[in-house]
Amino acid sequence: MQCNIDQGGRTLRTTLGIVFTVAGAVLLAGNRLGWLPGWAFSTGIAALLGGGFMIFEGVNGWCVVRALGFKTPI
Repeated sequence: MQCNIDQGGRTLRTTLGIVFTVAGAVLLAGNRLGWLPGWAFSTGIAALLGGGFMIFEGVNGWCVVRALGFKTPI
C-alpha cells in the first residue's frame, strides 16, 4: 500500500477513528448492560469496525477511497 494522504488527512482519520471506536464501545456496553435498546448492538459493532479501519488508514497513510481513484478534499 502506497501512502496517498498527507499529514492532515492522517491526523483527521486517526482522530475520527478513535472517536468512532470509543462511541462503538459505549454503545455496546450500554446495550449489554440493558441501558440501550437492541439497535445499539448493531450500531456499536459498525462503529467499532469503521473506527478500527479509520485508525488503520490514518496510521498507514492510506485511504481506500483515494486508492479507488476518487479525489477527496482531505
